[in-house]
Amino acid sequence: MKFFILTLGCKVNQYESELMDELLCADGHTHAAGTFDADICIVNSCTVTATGDAKCRKYINRIRRENPSCIIVLCGCMPQAFSDEPELFRGCDIVLGNTERRNLTDAIDEYLRTHQQLIRITSHTKDEPFEPMQVHSFHARTRAYIKIEDGCNRFCSYCIIPYARGRVRSKPLSVLAAEAADLVSNGYREIVLVGINLSAYGSEFGADIYDAVHTVCVIEGVERVRLSSIEPERMDEQMLCKLSKEKKFCPHFHLSLQSGCDATLQRMRRHYTTAEYRKIVDDIRRLFDNPSVTTDVMVGFVSESDEEFSASLKFCTEIGFAKTHVFSYSRRKGTAADKLDGHVDERTKGERSARMIAAMAACEREFLLTQVGRTVNVLFEQQSKDGLIEGYAENYTKVRVRTDRSLLGMICPVILTDAYNNYCVGELVR
Repeated sequence: MKFFILTLGCKVNQYESELMDELLCADGHTHAAGTFDADICIVNSCTVTATGDAKCRKYINRIRRENPSCIIVLCGCMPQAFSDEPELFRGCDIVLGNTERRNLTDAIDEYLRTHQQLIRITSHTKDEPFEPMQVHSFHARTRAYIKIEDGCNRFCSYCIIPYARGRVRSKPLSVLAAEAADLVSNGYREIVLVGINLSAYGSEFGADIYDAVHTVCVIEGVERVRLSSIEPERMDEQMLCKLSKEKKFCPHFHLSLQSGCDATLQRMRRHYTTAEYRKIVDDIRRLFDNPSVTTDVMVGFVSESDEEFSASLKFCTEIGFAKTHVFSYSRRKGTAADKLDGHVDERTKGERSARMIAAMAACEREFLLTQVGRTVNVLFEQQSKDGLIEGYAENYTKVRVRTDRSLLGMICPVILTDAYNNYCVGELVR
């Protein structure tokens, strides 16, 4: 049977979709060109925001309308977090929680026998081990992801993810080393370490995120090691100093902020102050050569006043992020914030989001201008029709170069000559 996987959300979901892809292919299934000609359509969901849930439902309805005979599988965080809301599963033939993905092919076989809706959602447990998983390749990608951590113990007041992902658990270092070596043997030169709360890696067995980075850096053939989104916890000066000595480590820190106002951070149950966050950024810029700091910022959290929003906007502008993902607070049933009084209206959220986006776009532009004149090493990933090839520098600056050479998957030195709204252009160093 032909299958198509639609992945929503984070890099962890992308990794897990690749795992399901390999499971299906090993079971004899083949790839479809799209949802329109698939016998099986798998929607790997994200439930960070209500918007994510709505997008997921929209895709399910569209698939059912355009391809009514296909088997629709809903998996991932949405069914895990909201197992008691069966209306979310309308139109789905198979529903799997985050603890059931390895049973995907068995679930498909059972559905083909019974043609009865199959729902398998098992609750997370406190002593749950890290799910054994290894991915060998990534379709149409020049860098490889390795999921090394799952779950979160922080329970920020707005966040549903601990309920969807369970408690912190980590991939053993020996297993990480074997997976990275396998990916290198398959031609990948950049490894991205991903997780739900990546900074907490190894906390249950006495390791930390540096140990994971070092484990991959020492593998012959690895040229670059990158971290995905991280929390400020554990990113102290000692940790950053150790990371700065790893020559293969890419100096890009997507350091989650959420708010630049201390009062708001306290209501969010975040475990740092703006002063502590600023110190981390200052240490990054002091210890690393040409680093970039990117972030996520939420606007319109419960009871956020005009003064608190202004404080957040001021802080973010002062930090001068290289790129910022701005989003509005979204109520999630079951979280502490959902029960608080003083929810901000949607119009105010929209206005604040627009102001923050505009300010952060200006910061991004300023950062890109600081890159002009530098020579950086770019991993080329995508060829456009107009003769440009696109890739990313060590600090995750997007770079475009005009060339007729075939450079996909190669790392080449480029001198940056100009900056635009969200990327730089450059010339290959001959």
